[in-house]
Amino acid sequence: MSKHTKTKIAIACQGGGSHTAFTAGVLKGLLEEWNDEYELVGISGTSGGAFNAALAWYGLVTADENTAIELLEGFWNDLKADGIGDQFTNNWVVGLSRIESSGFPIPQVSPYQIPGAESGKERIKAALERHIDFDEIPELCTREVPELVIGTVNINAGVFETFTNKDVTPQAVLASAAVPNLFEAVEIDGHYHWDGLFSQNPPIDDLMTVDAARKPDELWVIQINPQERQEEPTTAEEIADRRNELSGNISLNQELRVIERVNDWIDEGHLPESDFSKTAVRRIPMGRTYHCSTKVDRSPGFIEELIELGEKRAAEFRSESQ
Repeated sequence: MSKHTKTKIAIACQGGGSHTAFTAGVLKGLLEEWNDEYELVGISGTSGGAFNAALAWYGLVTADENTAIELLEGFWNDLKADGIGDQFTNNWVVGLSRIESSGFPIPQVSPYQIPGAESGKERIKAALERHIDFDEIPELCTREVPELVIGTVNINAGVFETFTNKDVTPQAVLASAAVPNLFEAVEIDGHYHWDGLFSQNPPIDDLMTVDAARKPDELWVIQINPQERQEEPTTAEEIADRRNELSGNISLNQELRVIERVNDWIDEGHLPESDFSKTAVRRIPMGRTYHCSTKVDRSPGFIEELIELGEKRAAEFRSESQ
């Protein structure tokens, strides 16, 4: 099938701490059985979703689907709590989170007041640079490659800010995951940035505002946050976690509604198809809920469980597409 007749695909990866290992599994499952009738024209991500988006993008533009899968697997293996000391730290962090969510008051401490708080960020940075040559990205972007979009929040300007294509650096990806109660803000060009979970999670608009020839026919959203929860959040951590989920989902749903509204206007003849094109929105939800403390759990068994769940959801998604 000739290139211009391929279905153009954009993928948006929602963030959510360790739960984004699920996204790595989804991407792995999609890439393992990538349909030659599809052309990837863009991929975006926020927080942990930004890790996955950058790794998949880099593997694809420098080599192929297999390389992208290897990078995703290698990165998440690097982040697993491996070794006695790392496992102890992981269990301690998860345990504190569980204690707090049970209603026991735990003093809130700024990451600026905790010795060694930045070690986690440095570990992520080292893992990213082990698998991605960021210095190579500007040259790669001189070719016709998929859009790469990383979402952050500029806390000085008070606006959502994306870093795209050649502007994607280790600092940009780290900024996308700088959860303010865990990590210090990341400085980029004189401004400080926090985790993009506060706003567009994941970025959608940058995937859509491209040249007509690159606009996606389908947008696939890998969704971490549950749309609905039956139970009432009662503890401080449960309330904060659900508020975080809602802020991400509400902004996501607002952006998706704009796409769906444009689709409706085209169908109703209000917008000429000669100038506008429709984009089908398809979601790949996690479809399983976990305790909020697991968003900081890096135990090997849990990471592997999430990746396997992602591969399962990808297989279900592929079967629906046939």
